[in-house]
Amino acid sequence: GNCFFTLIPFGLFHRDTAFGQRGRPVRLGPAEILFLPSPFRFHHWDQPFFHQLSCSPPPLVHVRASRTLGTHLATLEEGRPPECVPPASLEASSLKKSSWGALFTGIVGGTLVAVYAVATPFITPALRRICLPFVPATTKQIENVVKMLQCRSGPLVDIGSGDGRIVIAAAKEGFTAVGYELNPWLVWYSRYRAWREGVQASARFYISDLWKVTFSQYSNVVIFGVPQMMAPLEEKLELELQDDARVIACRFPFPHWTPAQVTGEGIDTVWAYDARAFRGGGGRP
Repeated sequence: GNCFFTLIPFGLFHRDTAFGQRGRPVRLGPAEILFLPSPFRFHHWDQPFFHQLSCSPPPLVHVRASRTLGTHLATLEEGRPPECVPPASLEASSLKKSSWGALFTGIVGGTLVAVYAVATPFITPALRRICLPFVPATTKQIENVVKMLQCRSGPLVDIGSGDGRIVIAAAKEGFTAVGYELNPWLVWYSRYRAWREGVQASARFYISDLWKVTFSQYSNVVIFGVPQMMAPLEEKLELELQDDARVIACRFPFPHWTPAQVTGEGIDTVWAYDARAFRGGGGRP
């Protein structure tokens, strides 16, 4: 036909000058083609190629003009038009870009899932009625806890064991120590640390809610608590512990018990309570 072409977004329009009819827009992808009436005639127009281009367009089409002649675009030569990308090349390019897009989507999706899986156990405690966040024990706090355990024996439990520092330190002092922690990532990391330190036989860690555990079998209890949980935990331990048990509180004291010993200062302060004293009534006002 008598026509020339140029690039516009979102549609393929064809106008046959002989019949004066406008064709339906055909979407070809991000780059589209507009055919318009022109006084210039294409030389040796390849009708089969036009049929392939218009009726079976590849997913992505790029059409360009190599040069202009005066006021009109260069005419197409005989055979395959040099201004058009071959359909086979377009198909390969489209598949390559689709593969990269799928890879990128997979990486982004996998990253989001991984971040969600790792972050959720750390965020969930903040949504509980009593929030017990993970705050690692300082070296001085660990030293003060070990000091309070001198001349003690029997099994030890760390309530809310975090990354396992207290349990591992107690195991190195000869205790059979157990840590209960709600965060599975911290439990697995604690097990790894115990293995690396060579105390995996005497330092064990479990994923559990402290309110669902019975502590009657432990002679030594360590807790890094928060003010909101100390009163209800005080009642729970008073009911469950044996008379020879010792409770060691770090960062915050129990509200009603009278400590047998206190060591450290500021955030490193540690309070030691003997079960025989608070169970006999001497610990409550």
